[in-house]
Amino acid sequence: MLFRVDPGSALPLGDQIAANVRAAIADGLVHAGDRLPPARQVAESLGVNVHTVLRGYQRLREEGLIELRRGRGAVVTGGPSPGRARLVEDARRLVADARALGMSDEDVVALLRTCLSG
Repeated sequence: MLFRVDPGSALPLGDQIAANVRAAIADGLVHAGDRLPPARQVAESLGVNVHTVLRGYQRLREEGLIELRRGRGAVVTGGPSPGRARLVEDARRLVADARALGMSDEDVVALLRTCLSG
């Protein structure tokens, strides 16, 4: 699995790493039961701290997309559908873009409410 990050992005590196996995799940490149590369290996290949990779993996665990198992590493679960994984990715990108524009959380929620009602 290929990981890419953009150090100049408003999105934190750990979130970018999680986004790579979400995209791979949504695109059908990674399936339930597949193991993700060890955090140390990903960190070395990207030139980032291992804790950055672990933050990304932890976010994926919280979303139900992976399981972290001692001795086995990160394993993709059946988790949410690929469509939901893509939607979560899009929502994270929206939040990062909004923050880069200086919008508050309340502004983003108001924007979404406007879109939902229209």
